[in-house]
Amino acid sequence: MIYFRLKRINSIGKNMHYKLFTLFIILFSNFGFSQTFPDSLDTLPPLQPNYTWKYIAKGINIIETDAPKRSILGDSKITILKIEPKYFDFQLYTATEYLKKKTVCEWADTFALNVVMNAGMYELSNGLINRGYMKTFNHYNNNKFNPAYKSMIAMHPKDSTKEAINILDLQCESWEQVNNRYHTYAQGMRMIDCNGQPLGWNKRNQSCSMLVAALDAQNNLYYIFSRSPYTHNQMISFIMDFPFELKNAIYLEGGPETSLYVCIGETVIEKLGSYVSITYPTDENQTFWRLPNVIGIKAKP
Repeated sequence: MIYFRLKRINSIGKNMHYKLFTLFIILFSNFGFSQTFPDSLDTLPPLQPNYTWKYIAKGINIIETDAPKRSILGDSKITILKIEPKYFDFQLYTATEYLKKKTVCEWADTFALNVVMNAGMYELSNGLINRGYMKTFNHYNNNKFNPAYKSMIAMHPKDSTKEAINILDLQCESWEQVNNRYHTYAQGMRMIDCNGQPLGWNKRNQSCSMLVAALDAQNNLYYIFSRSPYTHNQMISFIMDFPFELKNAIYLEGGPETSLYVCIGETVIEKLGSYVSITYPTDENQTFWRLPNVIGIKAKP
């Protein structure tokens, strides 16, 4: 959704845990909650990917395009946001530090941010802690390094000549090599490695709404969003087919928590996810969920 307005109106989502929701599905599936899919996607007109950039503001551009493959539901669209880091400041915001979960709109309003999105998957059991290592300066959201997660968003370099934000591939550089280069880290799972090669995912062939971050050769930052559900391997193949080469892609979130918000100048963009196989099989979500950990981006004066 992209539109123009003079005043923002926050979308306030109501959170629920997947375990409770799964029980709801089991108990009430006969009452028509499950999503109905078309009998055959082959009868629908072919999709037409169009990777044309649209200018939003200095250092930020967007693509809204058909995906290369039709999804089982929704509009089968992909949004690609490109950000040139030199024009922006970056910050990790956590509910463990600021004592409250907020929607991306609320995080933006509280800290005067222009772009806000998920910082990574968090533990549903407590609703606050990132599933991998996460810290910003002296505050630790999760001080335990997850050896299964081989990607790391890094911000606030101690060497001021380095990029303001980076995505590290911990198979190309070890955690021991990089863990003292930045003040801020958020750990997650790789989708494309440091050489631009795709990685295979084995996740029960799960499909979901999705948000992914990646870099190009010039270290521009990309956010790739799809509300229509795809498997992780399908999304990896889509990114590999983009007419621009990306690397170091990291999975940020899937399902109804997936959030991407832009408010810069007169432009407001709101992207929110919904569907997850088995645990949230519906396209009905229409509100941003409150998130514990987000990345906030603010245009430099």
